[in-house]
Amino acid sequence: MASRYPRRMLWFCCVPVLLYLVAPLVIVVPVSFSSASYLQFPPPGFSFRWYESYFSDRSWIDATVLSLQVGVTVVVLSIAIGLLASIAMTRYRLPFSGIVRVMLMTPLIVPSIVVAVAVYSQYVDLHIIGSFWGIVLAHTVLALPFAILLLSSGLQQLPESLEEASYMLGAGRLATFIRVVLPALAPSILSAVLFAFITSWDEIIMVLFIGGTKGQTLPLKMFSYLRTEINPTIGAISTLLIGLVVLGVILSVILGWWRARRRSNKAAGILVR
Repeated sequence: MASRYPRRMLWFCCVPVLLYLVAPLVIVVPVSFSSASYLQFPPPGFSFRWYESYFSDRSWIDATVLSLQVGVTVVVLSIAIGLLASIAMTRYRLPFSGIVRVMLMTPLIVPSIVVAVAVYSQYVDLHIIGSFWGIVLAHTVLALPFAILLLSSGLQQLPESLEEASYMLGAGRLATFIRVVLPALAPSILSAVLFAFITSWDEIIMVLFIGGTKGQTLPLKMFSYLRTEINPTIGAISTLLIGLVVLGVILSVILGWWRARRRSNKAAGILVR
């Protein structure tokens, strides 16, 4: 009975917080199907007109495509740079490694607007305001600390004896990295990918400074749209994003269940033999 009390207290504290966080999302979904010409809850009728408004508007599609392109590119750069930096800091004794780590974590500490002003001042001199790669590099600066934290944690939990055993069996550094290190780091890499993409996708302040007239991502487009228009198109876009997140969570749960079942079947097969 005593062991059930902390569990009940946990549920008692977490359920209200969860409901508080999810309640706005419950309102957004019905509003996206509203027949009204402005944001109104409860909606007076049912209509798909705001989804049609999103898919038929070229500016919305262009902003969505740009956000996806920037997010994917930021993921590739942050994972590549973060993995190399993590290996250097965890596997080699480099001078001033602690100072370097603190400097790499600076974007997590300094307010985003301060970083945006600093980046903007540099981009003005380089004449890359509004360019695709300018946005990508700026977003990579913000996403890189998350990648380094997650990948460094994964490398620290990975025993170096596994790599040494691979070397003793005749594998080179590249083969060991591909066949031993990367598979062991798969959960950390997946987490770093998600954090890097979300950081890039959700960033508005940086794009406000360096996006110019051409570099308008979807979050910035939504922010600017709310300043001039108040109709359920925003609700339709938000509902689509919520649906993608829910789909991703479901797929991750199914993948985790499939991997666990596969491992249990392999273990059962070994015991039978």
